[in-house]
Amino acid sequence: MAEILSIGQGTTRAAATGTRRKLGPGRWFVLVLLVIALAVTLFPFFLTLINGIKSSVDYAANGPLSLPKSIDFSAIVKFWTLTDFGLKLWNSALISGCVAIAGTIISLLNAYAIGIGKVRGSRVILVILLLGIMVPQESIVYPIYYMAKATGFYDSLLSVIIVFTVLQSAFGTYLLSSVLGSFPREIIEAAEIDGASRWQVLWFVVVPVVRPTMLVIGTFFFIWTWNEFLIPLVMLVSNNHQTVSVAMGLTRGQNLSDPVLQAAASLLGIAPTIVFFLIFQRTLTRGVAAGAVK
Repeated sequence: MAEILSIGQGTTRAAATGTRRKLGPGRWFVLVLLVIALAVTLFPFFLTLINGIKSSVDYAANGPLSLPKSIDFSAIVKFWTLTDFGLKLWNSALISGCVAIAGTIISLLNAYAIGIGKVRGSRVILVILLLGIMVPQESIVYPIYYMAKATGFYDSLLSVIIVFTVLQSAFGTYLLSSVLGSFPREIIEAAEIDGASRWQVLWFVVVPVVRPTMLVIGTFFFIWTWNEFLIPLVMLVSNNHQTVSVAMGLTRGQNLSDPVLQAAASLLGIAPTIVFFLIFQRTLTRGVAAGAVK
């Protein structure tokens, strides 16, 4: 038995060594390219970090590429106080969270009707959704503005939640309908034979299968909505309703330019999305892997 184990271990080592020898140069080349791409990607974040914790004197004396002589949080405190950042953080979290949940649910219901229910004109509906995805926001912001004015929803968080829920669910519906379009009909027919209603088929048969995809969609909806600027800028004019992305624009004006304050604003603005992404990183990985296997 010991001889067999030693032979097997020797074979494994030889195979691994042969693989390293065969893939050595190419593997190192790809690794170097990935490291360079990672460095280029992280460099703006690194600049934001080192400049956000500098003092204005240090920035003026040594420039934006130098490491800080000492850690100074005065710019961060100034921006937090100037914009009432805690309230802006809550507004962005509330809007993004509601859009992520409502947009995912609406996308699921629409995709269930299109992909499994096979409603009439499903292809036309998908084409309309595609057009809605491709239309730039600049072309729809003024109609949305006048509609909000006419209905009394202007300068309201609810209006922004409704707008972004509709916009995001267009993409979610298109994606989930393509997934549910290939859902095995045998499973649904078996559930219907057992007496399950359409709602029971949806919640107890379809949802458990597409849950990883729904989590991925919800995560992207949250991040996309958090980074939106134009529509919150137009729709939310009062200081108590503005979001983080709008507050970041307050650091620069016609007669105002403070690079350290701008770096501090960027640091505070991107930190929540990075934390959110790190928390749901496994969810994204599992969702993409599950979608690839299916």
